[in-house]
Amino acid sequence: MAQRQRIVYLVLAVVLGHVILISAQVNAGPRTSVLESFTFGLFAEMQRVLTSARDTVTGVWSRYVQLRDLQTENEILVGAVADLEYQLQEERALARRSVGLQKLLEFREGVELSTVSARVIAGDATPYFRTLTVDRGTVDGVYADAAVLAPKGVVGRVVGMPGRRASRVQLLIDRNAAAGARFERTRTTGVVMGGDDENLLRMEYVSNFEDVYVGDRIVTSGTDGIYPSGFNIGIVNHVQPGSGLYLDIRLDPMLEFSTLEEVLVVVSGGAIVTMNREGE
Repeated sequence: MAQRQRIVYLVLAVVLGHVILISAQVNAGPRTSVLESFTFGLFAEMQRVLTSARDTVTGVWSRYVQLRDLQTENEILVGAVADLEYQLQEERALARRSVGLQKLLEFREGVELSTVSARVIAGDATPYFRTLTVDRGTVDGVYADAAVLAPKGVVGRVVGMPGRRASRVQLLIDRNAAAGARFERTRTTGVVMGGDDENLLRMEYVSNFEDVYVGDRIVTSGTDGIYPSGFNIGIVNHVQPGSGLYLDIRLDPMLEFSTLEEVLVVVSGGAIVTMNREGE
């Protein structure tokens, strides 16, 4: 059986050899044999496949390179946009400060007191003691208990001994702060104090028989020896008879204390005058 298979394989090999020899001798076209045509076609197909594969790889690589380039360009653009946004914020901050300084200058020109402008450089985060720090001190003429003002009203007073180039300011909304005050409409006096709510002030020692309305404006009276007379403190937003002899009065401060950037600090006794702040 094995010998018969060997004979069959031998015959097939001989036949295949004859076919190849005949193909080599038979012309498929002018000066071209069948074998050459077959070989050429085989190699041409292989070249086509290889070329297609090369083009595919080249295309993939080109797209990858393009994506990398786009990613790089995108990162550059993102950085440029961030820089522009930062510059825009700086310009807006400078514009806001310019407006604030202009208002402060106009306010200072209308105040008959010796003052220096000061910039807020720090704030106290403690909820029980509401203070801020300004960049003026003893070398600028600042002294303890000096009044601190802003275009819209009273800020507070310098507490403790000022440093050479910095001072700590107790805000009027601090629970331990107080200022002599009066109603602008009726001239009735009392004392404005800070409270637990940083957004509100209270006015004490105003008789239950006094004429007080929501919307009344409260200004400094000058009786405390710290704040000059006539500067804005707040507007009455709540009034009702108290449990004792005095009305329960709450005020909205005229100032937004959290946004203060520039203030005026009184640096000498100067002339204490009554300021007419009507309309502000």
